[in-house]
Amino acid sequence: MGMNILVAHGGGPTAVINTSLQGVVEAARASGRVDKIYAARFGAEGILKGDLMDLTEVPAEVIARLRHTPASAIGSCRRKLTQDDYPTVLETIKKFKIDAFFYNGGNDSMDTCNKVNELAVKEGLNLSVIGIPKTMDNDLEVTDHCPGFGSAARYAAISASELALDASGLPIHVVVLELMGRNAGWVTAAGAMARRLTRCGQLTYLPEVPVDMDRMLADIEAVYAKGNGLLVTVSEGVCGPDGKPLADTGIVDGFGHVVPGGTAQYISGQIMQKLGIKSRAEKPGLLGRCSIPYVSPVDSGEAYEVGRYALESALRGESGQMVAIEAVRRPQYRSRLFLTPLSGVANAEKRFPLEWIVDGNQIDDAFFDYAKPLMGEDFPQYAFLR
Repeated sequence: MGMNILVAHGGGPTAVINTSLQGVVEAARASGRVDKIYAARFGAEGILKGDLMDLTEVPAEVIARLRHTPASAIGSCRRKLTQDDYPTVLETIKKFKIDAFFYNGGNDSMDTCNKVNELAVKEGLNLSVIGIPKTMDNDLEVTDHCPGFGSAARYAAISASELALDASGLPIHVVVLELMGRNAGWVTAAGAMARRLTRCGQLTYLPEVPVDMDRMLADIEAVYAKGNGLLVTVSEGVCGPDGKPLADTGIVDGFGHVVPGGTAQYISGQIMQKLGIKSRAEKPGLLGRCSIPYVSPVDSGEAYEVGRYALESALRGESGQMVAIEAVRRPQYRSRLFLTPLSGVANAEKRFPLEWIVDGNQIDDAFFDYAKPLMGEDFPQYAFLR
């Protein structure tokens, strides 16, 4: 008799979250040791309701399309489980006779995964629990990087470069680009690729370093005065010296996090009011994390492999672990997968290294040595005639 498995998604989907799901499903089918493949409809919400989809007989060609499908094909949620929820989770696991549980998500999802594992052990359940890393924010500890980051970083790098070319081609305003990243500036840092691919001036601000508005405005005025155009790239969660976000929606999400937003618009307003320079605010928002045309081949490949590795780990009897990535970048990029205890990554947050932030508004080349293999090396080469 084979295993019954359950897969769930948690938090904001990435462009490659479905690719990890594909990896789990195809590896399960190839193993010959899995009877039922279940997926929770809308993540933890589906588990609590006992609302599971049976993917066992879904045609192979449909599963293959997951690699090119954005968002979450099975649904996700931002539901932070409470102690009162976990008995219901175990009831669903028992009802469907689940032998292995896979949760694909970030910091909070790994905390949920860890607690499910701890409770299963306490209750004497023979359940394998494996975390699958997923976050465009790239802020999970232990793993070198997270599936979803490479594609989001590629989107940020190319989109920022296109805006920079526009800003320098018609240098009548400062363009402020707001990218996702509440507490960690990994994706916004990738936008600094524009300074390497174009001749436009660029300033980059990450949440790891508080922003002094007076100094920011002085730097903006000085770079804009050079006449080459200016792109200001900011993380949505950038804060002032008081630790408060420059812009705050006043909304708290299902994980209890303050939802930032409107940072680019706020900075643009300050530029116009205090410097008298026209400014435009741009915010790709969700497109920055789900755009399939910008998917990095390395990111897609690794997302598939972490799903496959998670399934194979459960078949080996592993539990209480998250799949992690170890990477070597020289002489050429290569990576390998390993398991790390969920307890070491649950609710832990990896911030952008301060030593990679230069003068508060520039990104050191060391970051691009780290990130370029993950984004894909084939960046556009633009024509410069002026």
